[in-house]
Amino acid sequence: MDKEEIARLQAYLRKTFGTTNLEVRARPKKTDSAEVFIGDEFIAVLFREEEDGEISYQFQMAILDLDLKEA
Repeated sequence: MDKEEIARLQAYLRKTFGTTNLEVRARPKKTDSAEVFIGDEFIAVLFREEEDGEISYQFQMAILDLDLKEA
């Protein structure tokens, strides 16, 4: 993902989740995905998929049982 694509995804996710603390960051040595953070906390990976000339993005977030106990 290039800088422009990351910026567009970040703007979309900020609007969708209603927070300006969300940041999409490029992954070192990976061009098909980016990392999503809220503040300093890593929350998800965004994967770019291209099939039949169409581009889509998969937002993958793991929620640990331990995290649910703290909520």
